[in-house]
Amino acid sequence: MHDLLKQFEEWNDFVLRMKDADWNVPLGEGKWSVHDVVSHIMFWDKYFFEEAIERISNGRELTLKHLVFDEFNREAAEKGKDLPKEQLIELTLKYRNAILDTIKSMTEDQRSRKYKDADGNDFCIETYLRDFIWHDRHHMRQIEQVIKNG
Repeated sequence: MHDLLKQFEEWNDFVLRMKDADWNVPLGEGKWSVHDVVSHIMFWDKYFFEEAIERISNGRELTLKHLVFDEFNREAAEKGKDLPKEQLIELTLKYRNAILDTIKSMTEDQRSRKYKDADGNDFCIETYLRDFIWHDRHHMRQIEQVIKNG
């Protein structure tokens, strides 16, 4: 779990390293901008923190539900357009750190158990971390490519 948490924390370091880059650059023709991608990840972090991680920590039922990803992603990118870069960075760090700190403060039993989400599906912290580490790294590669070539 320690290694997974370290890898999950990489996103914060990446965002801080990229803070001086132009976040309005699109990832490609007709694609999201860097700002949109960071916003999209921040809103996923907020959702998972509030609907799963924080609730597990407090011994409450999960309110996490299966969402239509494309719709959530589109709305997250749109909402993010109203956030100045500095505020988006603050929120990104806030929610990612909240997830990290909360998971670190859990007992081993809390971290390793399977929970039922609001749809009755299994939710496991380790699986969640692995999925989002992959997701983060996918977007990090895209952003690095654009920033390097920009």
